[in-house]
Amino acid sequence: MTAAQVFSDLSAWQVMAWGLVFFSALYLIGGLGMTALTRFLLKRGIGRVLDTRPLKPDQLRREWRQSFHSILVFGLGMVVPWGFVQLGWAHFAIAPSGWQIAIEIWVLLIWNDVHFWINHRLLHTRWFKRFHGDHHRSVVVTPWSTYSFHPIEAMMLGNVILLPMVLHDFAFWSLASVPVFSIFLNAVGHANYDFFPHVGPRHPLAASRRHHLHHARPAGNYGFALAFMDRLMRSEADPLPPRAAPGRPAA
Repeated sequence: MTAAQVFSDLSAWQVMAWGLVFFSALYLIGGLGMTALTRFLLKRGIGRVLDTRPLKPDQLRREWRQSFHSILVFGLGMVVPWGFVQLGWAHFAIAPSGWQIAIEIWVLLIWNDVHFWINHRLLHTRWFKRFHGDHHRSVVVTPWSTYSFHPIEAMMLGNVILLPMVLHDFAFWSLASVPVFSIFLNAVGHANYDFFPHVGPRHPLAASRRHHLHHARPAGNYGFALAFMDRLMRSEADPLPPRAAPGRPAA
């Protein structure tokens, strides 16, 4: 029996239970893994911390509490794509090849950035910004900021696979890869660490620097891991002047 068949045969309660386990594991692995990685690199003089200011006293507790709510939204929300399959609105690809899965993951990676830019830009409008303020309370970001959302924001960002599912019969593992690469790239973006200081700001390897700038100067850099949507929509954030750059002492 394939993974797609197993998923389809689960009950709604089982889908939600496994969803909670899945997203809890992703959050813990992402947070602990990225924290360990940046400490390892810092000790060896590779890369640099972007903002050296201390965290607010209650920041980590707040991020964990808000992330717990997001995990509930993401985990329980797994019943929605499961419901699409049960209703016949979406189907999984039958016996997909490795090349098909690889191409689908690449397409979903690009779509993830488009979807994120659209929803993130909405979250910075006057109608939705009250739901995004919780996330921006983390000015000095941490890997634990990745799921630190208001539940409304979590629902907006968490529906990324629904439209692709009804437009194309994706492989089960292609769809399952979305939350996996999403948590990894999200943890990179919130690592407060410049892994590749010598690359330009539009380079794919400068994602952490771009998102760090968004938290420091929210009017711009609405993209996720890549820079193409901000370039296309002309929404790149202006760089901080040297005297105002977090983590850099004033002259």
